[in-house]
Amino acid sequence: MSYLLVLLITVTILSTVTVSLNMVVGYTGQPNLGQSAVFGIGAYFAAVFATSYGMPFWFCFLAAGLVSGIAGALIGAISLRLHQDFFAITTLGLNFIVVATFQTLPFFGGATGLYGIPLPTIAGYELDYPGLAVCSLLLLSCAVGVSLLVDRSWFGGILQTIREDETLAASLGAPVARYKSTIFVISSVFAGFAGCLYAYFLSTVSPQTFGFNDSVLFLAMLLIGGSATIRGAIFGAVLLTVIPELFRFASDYRMLIFGAVLVLVLRFHPQGIIGDDSLIARRTANVFAGKRARS
Repeated sequence: MSYLLVLLITVTILSTVTVSLNMVVGYTGQPNLGQSAVFGIGAYFAAVFATSYGMPFWFCFLAAGLVSGIAGALIGAISLRLHQDFFAITTLGLNFIVVATFQTLPFFGGATGLYGIPLPTIAGYELDYPGLAVCSLLLLSCAVGVSLLVDRSWFGGILQTIREDETLAASLGAPVARYKSTIFVISSVFAGFAGCLYAYFLSTVSPQTFGFNDSVLFLAMLLIGGSATIRGAIFGAVLLTVIPELFRFASDYRMLIFGAVLVLVLRFHPQGIIGDDSLIARRTANVFAGKRARS
């Protein structure tokens, strides 16, 4: 039972990060390769406040979101001047800068990281795995809810216009800079919240946990599941979290398997496995259309 809880917590936390990444990559078309860095910032600041200053869980949670949101605002500012490949390369370098900072500064525990993060306590009750599972599910639900609100609002419509043609959006009078910065902040706040829960879940943080490979993993989860869709983000996160558990005997070849799956999906299902206009999405739509026609 504890193994299933560990898997559930892991899946929900990574799903939250992937859903938050979709707000940027899916809704604005910005190739963000720095989500793991923001995830790590949230985790590290929560760990520092919990271990070095003995702050309560709610404070660490809010602080992780705040600091990550500030980082997201900086990334959003970068996106205003750099586009597509140049922005991807810049956010790629952000991972190495953040990891080097974690490794170098004693404030973050140096190369060994931070250990002994206590279990979170809410209203005097210590949260073990079941409590963390509930918290992670609530956080994922909030991320999905906010993502749906964005997607179905005028704000989301403008973001989609920016994704298709940023110059056109600007010519129509849309405040492109403000909207892009806003969605980066929202995305980063949720990544920071997820990082806080991840730190409490592992009870330790280390620089290697939040490097370049993890940013690629989050992007792979989104692209394999289906970019610009919430269901695709969650499906991709579940798929790429569960598959390694089923094939632990091939753990040395994990990145090779991920790469092969990503190449195959992008070659034969560029919209993702269950993304919009994918084969599965079209078949499902046809089935429901047929049922409505018969009724």
